Amino acid sequence: MKKAKTAISHKAAAVKNTAAGLALRSRHILSQNAGDGYIDTAIKILIAVVLGALLLAGLYALFGETVLPTLTQRIKEMFNYAG
Repeated sequence: MKKAKTAISHKAAAVKNTAAGLALRSRHILSQNAGDGYIDTAIKILIAVVLGALLLAGLYALFGETVLPTLTQRIKEMFNYAG
């Protein structure tokens, strides 16, 4: 009977130590604020997409109003050779 009590008390102490270690490790992990979070990454991706869209819109406007009409006119003049 005494052996059983001793074995149970040793197991209880082991469980208590394991739980205390787990709690301490969890507290340490949760208190760390290092690293890159999901929100930061999402904001970076969103900024990249918006800047890319603005760049494409600017290039489309530039080519649509400035380059393409001039290019079309030059091609027509080149093939409309009269002499």
